[in-house]
Amino acid sequence: MSTGERSRIAALDVVRGFALCGVLLANVQPIAAAGAPPVAAPQDGLSWHDLLVGQRFYPIFSVLFGVGFALLARSAGERAARPRLVLLRRLLALLAVGLAHHVLLWQGDILAVYAVAGLVVLLPSTWLPVKAVAWSSAALLVAALALGGGPFAMVPGLFLLGAALTRYGVIDRVEDGVRVPALVGLSCAALAVPVVALQAQQVRPDLTVTLGGLLIAGVYVCLLLVLLRTPLRRALQAVFAPLGRMALTNYVSATVLVLAVAPLVDGPPHAWPGGAVLGIAGGILLVQWCWSVLWLRRLGQGPLEWLWRWATWARRPALTAHPRRREAARQRQPSSGAT
Repeated sequence: MSTGERSRIAALDVVRGFALCGVLLANVQPIAAAGAPPVAAPQDGLSWHDLLVGQRFYPIFSVLFGVGFALLARSAGERAARPRLVLLRRLLALLAVGLAHHVLLWQGDILAVYAVAGLVVLLPSTWLPVKAVAWSSAALLVAALALGGGPFAMVPGLFLLGAALTRYGVIDRVEDGVRVPALVGLSCAALAVPVVALQAQQVRPDLTVTLGGLLIAGVYVCLLLVLLRTPLRRALQAVFAPLGRMALTNYVSATVLVLAVAPLVDGPPHAWPGGAVLGIAGGILLVQWCWSVLWLRRLGQGPLEWLWRWATWARRPALTAHPRRREAARQRQPSSGAT
């Protein structure tokens, strides 16, 4: 693997780990309220949660899912005689995990939605030229916004956006410089200001919340890509990459941890203060970061990621030390001529 490829994958892991943190922060109260009648929280103006968290992170995850699917399609095309069968197994396995998560833990799960959307739009898109994929993405996003937006409605278009970016080679060049992400990030920020202002005034909240989420998600991603070209890169990788490399495991285990912690917090979840929500999410993420770092020091992928890979390729992958650790171990071993 080339240095550029390693950097590219590291950047995606950092962005994915960052998005995982935001998704958990957004989901703490809905998960904790699982099974309880929905209660509308009082609206006393725009809170920090509305501005920075609500519907700001699922677009990142959705685009990354499309990116990952397109990268897998490329790999499967090189390694498998029937690459679309590999992709089909990938989505069906995710559907099984999502349904289990939905039935057993939390009805707000989005994994099953991702799997179904992938079957409907991503898998068929592999037969289309990249230009058709890009135009389909734009059409689906515009249609979803015109119909009032919402996370589920936006997912198919965001999936295709991620796939188109990968097939156009944008992901391969994602760390080539800071000018493009800086300009895109500034543009998203400039557009987000009036949209969020309208959201604060409750003007077309069905549209402004979703559009503001897309724009602020763009700001977050571009800011991360710029910071990854600075001395902060090492810190960002240390904090976010372990979480991102085990995103599926951490996403599912977060539900278990929130449900375990919720009875210990006073009051109904919808009435929890922002500090309590932040503390719960921060504590869970700290536990997950420690567990991810320790796990990945010994093994190359998380447990659910391992099972997902097994289902995808229909053969059991080795659950062994990370390749770099194996290489270092081989280098420490004496050569055959010395024994």
